[in-house]
Amino acid sequence: MESITRLISIDRSSPVPLYFQVAQQLQRLIETGTLAPGTRLENEIALADKFGLSRPTMRQAIQHLVDKGLLARKRGVGTQVVNNRVRRQIELTSLFEDLKRDGRRPRTDVLSMQTVPASDEVAAALGIEPGAPTMAMRRLRYADDEPIALLQNHLPADLLTLTEDDLTERGLYELLKRAGISLRTARQNIGARRASAAEARLLGEGRSVTLLTMERTVQGDAGRPVEFGSHLYRASRYSFEMTLTAH
Repeated sequence: MESITRLISIDRSSPVPLYFQVAQQLQRLIETGTLAPGTRLENEIALADKFGLSRPTMRQAIQHLVDKGLLARKRGVGTQVVNNRVRRQIELTSLFEDLKRDGRRPRTDVLSMQTVPASDEVAAALGIEPGAPTMAMRRLRYADDEPIALLQNHLPADLLTLTEDDLTERGLYELLKRAGISLRTARQNIGARRASAAEARLLGEGRSVTLLTMERTVQGDAGRPVEFGSHLYRASRYSFEMTLTAH
């Protein structure tokens, strides 16, 4: 821990609150891998003493990172660095493919898979009549055995044949491509909302937590909609990233 205290400097003349200075620098050490997942921190009293801070200030710094999902307090263990957050570029790729590419060991539980009539929202997204049959699937996606996303997708019922084993072993976009279905463009909306009790329980979050939301409609050849997804992500474990360019 002495080496970590040497990596964190506190400017007492700065207008930035002391707790935030510590939290920001700890966050940088976590995100760069200097503090690896599973690293245990000393207790708040010891840390406060080493940084020359009050215990409430140190507690506030730690709590700030707990709230961001970078640290976790575990009974009998103490405060630990958690697994790095999944950062996903906004591209037309599946979460399964992104996790696999990043070495995050994706796993899927298929919660339901059935043919259902299209609601007005789903019908509008897929360009079909309300009540027309759709293949509806609900899945819980894990990264490194930790739940991170609750995925709900609708496909036109006549698009292709899928089994639960298919969805357990592969990502949906890979299955679509294997069936010869092209994925050309997508329209996507990102937001946030409060989790229901059932959603929080499935994702391993506390009650009333806020989740990231993403709705996406994917078009194939000739602009035909082939998939409508409505997904929930743990904000403490997941973020979207994009690159912006100036014109």
